[in-house]
Amino acid sequence: MANAKYPTVPKGATGVLVLADGTVIFGHGFGAVGDAVGELCFHTAMTGYQEIMTDPSFAGQIITFTFPHIGNVGTNLDDVEADKPWALGCVVREDVTAPSSFRNVEPFDQWLKEKGRIGISGVDTRALTRRIRMAGAPNAVIAHDPAGKFDLKALHEKAKAWPGLEGMDLAIEVTGKAREWVDGGWTLGKGYHLSAARADAPHVVAIDYGAKDNIFRNLVKAGARVTVLPATATYEEIMALKPAGIFLSNGPGDPAATADYAVPTIRKLLDANMPIFGICLGHQLLGLAAGGKTVKMHQGHRGANHPVKRLEDGVVEITSMNHGFALDAATLPANVIETHVSLFDGSNCGIAFTDKPVFAVQYHPEASPGPQDSFYLFEKFVKGLT
Repeated sequence: MANAKYPTVPKGATGVLVLADGTVIFGHGFGAVGDAVGELCFHTAMTGYQEIMTDPSFAGQIITFTFPHIGNVGTNLDDVEADKPWALGCVVREDVTAPSSFRNVEPFDQWLKEKGRIGISGVDTRALTRRIRMAGAPNAVIAHDPAGKFDLKALHEKAKAWPGLEGMDLAIEVTGKAREWVDGGWTLGKGYHLSAARADAPHVVAIDYGAKDNIFRNLVKAGARVTVLPATATYEEIMALKPAGIFLSNGPGDPAATADYAVPTIRKLLDANMPIFGICLGHQLLGLAAGGKTVKMHQGHRGANHPVKRLEDGVVEITSMNHGFALDAATLPANVIETHVSLFDGSNCGIAFTDKPVFAVQYHPEASPGPQDSFYLFEKFVKGLT
C-alpha cells in the first residue's frame, strides 16, 4: 500500500485499487479488463463466492474477501443467485488456482472475464479489512490492465467523484420482471427441483428489490405458490393477484431512496392488514413504512457467520448478512417491537408488529451461502397464511 501521489506502478502489477483518499494498492488483475467505481466492503464467508458475486444486494460494491482462497473450486451453473454478477469486482489474497471440484464448469477468472467483472489478487486483504473496519467503507476504483498501464490520477479522481451509496436507489436497476416461480430445493446431481404448487397452496406475492433466487426457492420449499413482481409494483397490481401474503425481498442501495416509491405501497398493504414478511432491504423498507428511520453503517455487515440473538427466548442464530444500512430501533413506533439484535454491535436485526401479521429480519434466512439456522422463518410465514 502507498499514499504517495502517485507511486510508480511496480513491475508485474496488472491490477490496482485506488481509494478516494488517494491510497493505491497494486496486485495482479484477472477477469475483465477495465475499471469500475463503487463502495469497497469486505465479506467474511469462507465459501460461496459465486453466490456472493451474483447477489444483487452487492450492486455498486467491490468485495474484499477475507478468506484467502477464492476461486479454488471454479464455477458452475447452479451456484448463482441472479442472471449475472452484480458486484463490480473482487479483491482476493491468493492468485486464483486451477479449479478443484467435480462440479466445476468454468474457472472463476474466466467466468469473471465473460461476465465483465474485475478481480485483483495478491493483496493483503487482512490489512485492507482492518482499514475498512477502522475508517469505514470507502469509495474506490478497481482496475485491470494486462500491460500494467494505469492513469492513477484519473482513477483517483473517479473514486473521489463517485457520490457513494447514501441517497442512491439501486433497487430500480436490479429488480426483475414479473414471473411465476416454480423451482424449490436442490439435490446434488439433480439440480433444482421443479415444483408444481398444490391447488390449495397459499399464494405469496414477492416484491423483488434485488432478490436472490434462493429466497423464492425457500418460499416454494416452505409450501407457497410464488409470483414475483418488480420493485415498482403498485398496491393495485399486487392485490389484483389475490395474494394470501406479501414478501419483501433484499436489495442494494439506500433504503431511504428506494422508499420514495416502495413505502407508499407498503403502507397500503399494512392498512389492508396483509400478512407481510421482509428481509434485509425489505426489512428496512417495512421499518420506514412504520415511521422508523434508517442509518448508514460504519462498515456494514457482510458474511455467513454473524450471530444474532432472538429476544423472545435468547436463542442465538448464526446468520448470513449483507447490508450497509440499518434500521434505527429507537425510532420505531410503539406497535413495532424489536425481535432480534446483532451480537456484534447490538444493531437491529428483526422487528414485528404487535397489531398485524407482519414481521421482518435484517439477515438472510435463505443462506446461499451461509448457515441454515433460520429457514424456520419461511415456514412460520407460509404456515401463517393457511
